[in-house]
Amino acid sequence: MSEENITRLEVDGKEIILIGTAHVSKRSAVQVKEIIEAEQPDSVCIELDEQRYQSIRDGNRWKDMDIFKVIKEKKATLLLMNLAISSFQNRMAEQFGVKPGQEMIQGIESAKEVGADLVLADRNIQVTFARIWHQIGFRGKADLLYQIMGSIFSKETLTEEEMEKMKSQDMLNAMLQDLTESFPRLKKPLIDERDQYLAEHIKTAPGEKVVAVLGAAHVPGITEEIHKKQNMKELNERPPKAKWPKVVGWLIPILIIGIIAFTFFSNPAAGMQQTLSWILWNGSFAAIGTAIAFGHPLAILSAFIVAPFSSLNPFISAGLVAGLVQAYFKRPSVRDFENLSKDVHSAKGFWRNNVTRILLIVVLANIGSALGTFVGGADVVRLFFDNL
Repeated sequence: MSEENITRLEVDGKEIILIGTAHVSKRSAVQVKEIIEAEQPDSVCIELDEQRYQSIRDGNRWKDMDIFKVIKEKKATLLLMNLAISSFQNRMAEQFGVKPGQEMIQGIESAKEVGADLVLADRNIQVTFARIWHQIGFRGKADLLYQIMGSIFSKETLTEEEMEKMKSQDMLNAMLQDLTESFPRLKKPLIDERDQYLAEHIKTAPGEKVVAVLGAAHVPGITEEIHKKQNMKELNERPPKAKWPKVVGWLIPILIIGIIAFTFFSNPAAGMQQTLSWILWNGSFAAIGTAIAFGHPLAILSAFIVAPFSSLNPFISAGLVAGLVQAYFKRPSVRDFENLSKDVHSAKGFWRNNVTRILLIVVLANIGSALGTFVGGADVVRLFFDNL
């Protein structure tokens, strides 16, 4: 049995065996099986959280998705990220001929076969994304969304050099590679913190012998961090939300309403002109965004009606209402959910699938409403000064 990619440690009287896997290598899955069968560990740790574990275990998970709940809880962007990961995994699987997460699936199956406890050792992906989001600023957020969309629609195959890099990275690291190079601060939440989190879960796994199935990129960090006591509470914390978006979110409506009210008091005709400008710019841009996503006519109309008011109320958004209306009239079918992972491979599929079309409507209607707020607000201010 080959000891290549195997790291053996003794920590607090416990024997720990780290298997540094290549996520795109069939050989890694075979090695995972061989090591677990030979070592008969008390516990098997895998580099998954509960959400990704359920995704791997249940290939039909999309069928049970409540799209209304996703929209209401404002998780459309998170779902988009998960779809991007799924698309990226499937694209890698097609090129390498490997089922996504095959070595993790083997770890799960082998743990069951030898009667070992299965430990989901990685941090919740939503916490990791929240901490990444907090680190990168406005430009980084724009780059991240661009990269996510690019990874969904990309048709490029990997070069030999890129394929070699993939063999030492996990799926998250590989997908965000370019962004990590542009924003070195991302290494902390994406790699360093997860090394610490994984190390603590591996060290505290039940039993005297533990096998951990990990992406090879995490092995050096875990080897160092496993001898330290980690602050799991801190690693699990979502960063506090910045206060300035809320302040701006209320300041703009108060300013716009104040300007229109003052203009109405001094010149009712000019005030009416301001009101019409605000409604038309906001409503039109939101409706155009919904139309670009091929929204239902009533979803387009609802975006037009709601946008002028939602721009003055931070608790509601044009995208949320338009998305709910679209979901009501074009409710996704079981087939839409079944085809989701395939449809996100192409722009045509993205627009054709009723699930992703709803997500597009939410995002594009909100972008349109934001543009309308900027243009309409500028016109309101212009008319105010003209009236003075």
